[in-house]
Amino acid sequence: MTWAGLFLATAFAAWRVFRRLRFCLHVAQLEGYRELPYLRWMAARPVDVVFRLSHALGLAILAALALPSWSGRAAATAGLFAWAVAFASSRRYRRDRPKKPLAPTPRLVRLAVLASGLALSAVVVGAWLALARTWPPAVGVAAYLSGWFVADLLSPAWVAIALSALRPVEATIQEGFKRRARARLAARPDLVVVAITGSYGKTSVKFAAAEMLGQRYNVLATPGSFNTPMGVCKVINEQLKPEHQVLVLEMGIRHPGDIAELCAIARPHVAVITSIGVAHLETMGSIDAIAREKGSLFDYLLPGGIAVLDRDDARFDELAARAPGRVLSVSASGDGRADLRATDIGFGTEGTRYEAHARDGSVETVVTPLLGRHHVSNTLLGLAVAEALGVRLRPAARAAARLRPVPHRLALRREQGLWILDDAFNSNPVGAEGALEVLSKFEGRRFVITPGMVELGAREEELNEAFGRRMAASADEVWLVGPARTLPIARGLRAAGFREDRLHVVNTLFEARDAVRRVAQPGDVVLYENDLPDQYTEAA
Repeated sequence: MTWAGLFLATAFAAWRVFRRLRFCLHVAQLEGYRELPYLRWMAARPVDVVFRLSHALGLAILAALALPSWSGRAAATAGLFAWAVAFASSRRYRRDRPKKPLAPTPRLVRLAVLASGLALSAVVVGAWLALARTWPPAVGVAAYLSGWFVADLLSPAWVAIALSALRPVEATIQEGFKRRARARLAARPDLVVVAITGSYGKTSVKFAAAEMLGQRYNVLATPGSFNTPMGVCKVINEQLKPEHQVLVLEMGIRHPGDIAELCAIARPHVAVITSIGVAHLETMGSIDAIAREKGSLFDYLLPGGIAVLDRDDARFDELAARAPGRVLSVSASGDGRADLRATDIGFGTEGTRYEAHARDGSVETVVTPLLGRHHVSNTLLGLAVAEALGVRLRPAARAAARLRPVPHRLALRREQGLWILDDAFNSNPVGAEGALEVLSKFEGRRFVITPGMVELGAREEELNEAFGRRMAASADEVWLVGPARTLPIARGLRAAGFREDRLHVVNTLFEARDAVRRVAQPGDVVLYENDLPDQYTEAA
C-alpha cells in the first residue's frame, strides 16, 4: 500500500465532502433555513442529490476491499486509487452557475461549523476502526474509507441535523434583535409606522408611498424586499434615525402567523393590503387562509389607525369589515365609491398615465415611468397612504413622476441594442399578465424567457397553462427553462396555436440567454418573466 494512494484518496474524499456540504448548505440558505422545505427538496431528488452513481461505485469498492480474496497490499493500493477515481467527479455540485451565490452570513457560518463537525465525526470513527486492530491491508483501507463514505453520503442529513440543533440558538439570537427593535420604536412615540402587505405589489406600493410621503415628511422605507422579521429588525436597528418621521415597512408572509410576528415588532398607524391572490398558495394552503393572514394586519392597527384597501379586489368587503376604524379605498376601474379612483388610463413603452380623482372633487394627472396597468393600482394606493397622513393630492401625484422600477420587476433597460424587460423577481399571475401586456406594445420581434410560476399549490399547473395561452398572443419566440416544470406552459402555447418551431425548451436560464443572443437583432425585445432560485433547477 502506498502513501501516495492514501493521500490521493483522502484528498478527493475531503474535497468531495466539502463540495457536497457546501451544496447542501446553499440549499438550506435558499430555503430560508427551514428544515421541512429543505428536507422536501432533498427527498424530491433521491438520485440527483441524495444517492448518486459515485456512491454506488464507492460502496462497491468498499465491499470488494472487505472480501478475503482482496486482502493484500496490492488490492489495498488498487482500491485506494479506484476510490479516488470514483469520487473525483463532483459534477452535480459544479455544473450549475448559481444565480444567487451562497452568502457567508453569521447564521450560515454557525450552521456550516456544526454540519462539518458532524461529518468529521464519521471520518474519525472510520479512522478509529482502521487503527483499532491489525486488519488485513485492504480491510483496514475499507474501514478508513468507510468514514469518508458516510461523511459524504449523509451530508444532507448533517445539514438537517444542524438546522434542528441550532433552532433554539437562532431563536434566542433573533429574539435579541427583535427586543432591540421594539425598544427603539418604543423610544419614538412620535414616529408614524406604515405597514404594507398583500399578495402582489407590496414593494412597488411601499416605494410609491415613501416617495409621496416624502413631499412632507422625512421617510425611512425598508429597501428592496426586506419584508421578514429579521429584515425589518435590521432596518430599525441600523438605519432608523431621530430625524425620521415616518417608517414604511413591507410585511411578507409565507406561513400562518407571519403577520403576528412582524406586528409584534412594529404595530402600524396606517395598514395597507394591496391585494389577495394565489402567491404562496403552496405554503398557505388556500385563498381563504391567505385572506385571513393578510387581513390580520388590521387586528394590529393602533387606536385611530387607518386601513387602506383596493376596492377592485374581490375580497374588499371582507377585509374592510375587519378594519377597526377608517378605511380609505382606491379603484383603478373608476369605481365611484372609492376615495381615490383612476380614469383615462393610458400606458405603453414609456410608462403609465391616468387621471386621479379624489372624493373632494379634486383631479390630478399622474404620470409615472413605471410600466404596466397594475401600476395604476399601486400608485393609487401610494396616493391613499399620502392622503391618510395629510399630504395633498397635487404634490403626491407629482411625486409619481420620480418613481423608478423596482429591480427585476418589469424594469426596462437597453442591452447590446436589445430592449430587456426584466420581470425576473417572483412572478405571479397578475404580474405576468401585466408583463405580457407591456410586451405586446413593443415593435420588433418579441422573445420570452421563463421557467413559469411557482408556489401556486394545486393551481400551479392550471395557472401556468393559462399563462402559456396568453403568451401565445404576445410573443414571437419562447424559451422555456426546465423541461418538466414548463410542460403546462408548453401545453397552453400549443393549445393557442403557437408555432412549434418557435418554442424552445432548455435546461437553464444561461442556455436560454445564449440562444436568444444568437438570434436577436437590434430593436428586438426580450422579456425575462421570473427567474427561479437555484433550488428549482431540474435534475440532470
